[in-house]
Amino acid sequence: MLSESDVLYIAGSLVNLLFAYVIVRYIYYPRNGEHTYIFTFLAFNTVIYFIMGLFTSVEISIGAGFGLFALFSVLRYRTETVPIREMTYLFLMVALPVLNSILLRTGAYGQLLLSDVVIILIIWALERGRGFRPELGRKKIVYEKIELVRADRRDELIADLRKRTGLNIVRCEVETINFLRDTADISVYYTPCPRVKE
Repeated sequence: MLSESDVLYIAGSLVNLLFAYVIVRYIYYPRNGEHTYIFTFLAFNTVIYFIMGLFTSVEISIGAGFGLFALFSVLRYRTETVPIREMTYLFLMVALPVLNSILLRTGAYGQLLLSDVVIILIIWALERGRGFRPELGRKKIVYEKIELVRADRRDELIADLRKRTGLNIVRCEVETINFLRDTADISVYYTPCPRVKE
């Protein structure tokens, strides 16, 4: 039979997952359209909530827990560099269950709800560019029309990249040029378009 504290703990995990899901599904995903990090965000969030519950139930030092999560939050995957935006969301997904678990155990339910709602509103406002210029998206492209990779043909290069990618490219930077293969690695910066609802 589940005790009252067990029921509260399970309910808290569902509330924590709900707020994490709202952030990932309705703020992060529409802005980025990337599936790559969704599993990582939600898995980290869920596991850390339960680890925090273990820490508080067996009276392990919360300081040790924060040290562990600080280590998690600065993880760099060996296969690729995690972009700064995704690292920010990862830190948010690490911090949210820590906050929720502590507030739940102290019985500060109103503060828990208020904190999560305020975090969601702030992230939403920042992603929408409220009061700020929207951040440019960035992609790396291997480009084969080497004759356009010249300073005096920059406008033609951008026009060709816009036509071929469908992105509203505002500027580009030539990273490297391979004259043996007649290709160039180009970073393009574009203003993101809102995703079409499926």
